Amino acid sequence: LKSDLDKQDGNLKYILTGEGAGSIFFINESTGKIYVTQKLDREEKPFYTLRAQAINKSTQLPVEPESEFIIKVRDINDHEPQFLNGPYVATIPEMSPEGTSVIQVTATDGDDPSHGNSARLLYSLIQGQPYFSVEPKTGVIRMASQMDRETKDQYLVIIQAKDMVGQPGALSATATVTINLSDINDNPPKFQQRLYYMSISEEAPVGATVGKVFAEDSDIGENAAMDYFIEGDNSDVFDIITNNETQEGIILLKKRVDYENKRRYSIQAKVVNRYIDDRFLQEGPFEDKTIVKINVEDADEPPVFTLENYVMEIVEGSMNGSLVGVVTARDPDSDHSPV
Repeated sequence: LKSDLDKQDGNLKYILTGEGAGSIFFINESTGKIYVTQKLDREEKPFYTLRAQAINKSTQLPVEPESEFIIKVRDINDHEPQFLNGPYVATIPEMSPEGTSVIQVTATDGDDPSHGNSARLLYSLIQGQPYFSVEPKTGVIRMASQMDRETKDQYLVIIQAKDMVGQPGALSATATVTINLSDINDNPPKFQQRLYYMSISEEAPVGATVGKVFAEDSDIGENAAMDYFIEGDNSDVFDIITNNETQEGIILLKKRVDYENKRRYSIQAKVVNRYIDDRFLQEGPFEDKTIVKINVEDADEPPVFTLENYVMEIVEGSMNGSLVGVVTARDPDSDHSPV
């Protein structure tokens, strides 16, 4: 402090009052020099308002009106950025196009945003290339390439926030972002075999299970739901139903079969995704087909009379042992066993 009336003859003394006077700040009464007694923290208190007086030592009266002044605490970069909302978790559909926004991460810095670069942050990717990118100024994470959930369904991305716009002396912090890929129906079902062999006894009743076929779909949930069908002429003999729990196709007998009449059947089974995603139809139909060959097994059937009933006559008084008539029966099996 310096008063125009100070003649440097030791007649004036300077007095300091206000915030922190005598504790944080003290003044040399003779020279007017103000000193600070301790370290100051701008984030705790950015400025102090003080008042100064120049007093005549003889009269103890002020030689000019009291004046007010402000001591500002200038910021230095003494605060690291902080991610207050982490850890972050985000979910994005697989095969999302490049540039799709995933999530925004934000760091805060306790330094002065209006002074210098101490609180100016830049975001960068420490881990996550080449699948993701981050906008340096906003912290928005974006897809950098199309990704397939069936290849990998979860990624750990590490984002760094650096103050001082990344210049020397910058402080930094990191945040982990867990990014999950949600499923879309981008895979058709596929039969495990191109050809199935099954057999059924000619004794089997209508509704009996002939066998099972299974198609795999690498999608999950309703995107993997499928329905089975039988195509062609033999759909009147066999039927197929879908087991929604196991996703198997169960082939059932719709009409009884006869070994002596037909011993082999060939049917075509088809599987189709129940819910189709139109975006992938150009890659081909979301279905698959397989051939099922079914052998009819012989069963030992009882003999069959040639007639359901016979009418015979015999003359009264005929002798014991006389021929009354003849009944005939045959074995319907292929080996025609004697009856």
